[in-house]
Amino acid sequence: MADYKLILSHIAKALVDQPDEVVVLLVDEDEDTVTFELSVAPDDMGKVIGKHGKIAKAIRTVMKAVANADGKRVIVDIR
Repeated sequence: MADYKLILSHIAKALVDQPDEVVVLLVDEDEDTVTFELSVAPDDMGKVIGKHGKIAKAIRTVMKAVANADGKRVIVDIR
């Protein structure tokens, strides 16, 4: 099983100017669904969301692909 939290953290840290401010919290986990909350510095929020949410959608797509290999569903909530 992949370490979803680590993968999400690496993706977010690569996108932002202040990687030390990236926080990934495991909010909920059951048999088939894992929910994460991603927090970044206020100045970096636009970099993680992107124009019209394209970067956020791409992050969620990558996480979905990683989780699919394990038969799980990953939800990423960006705050």
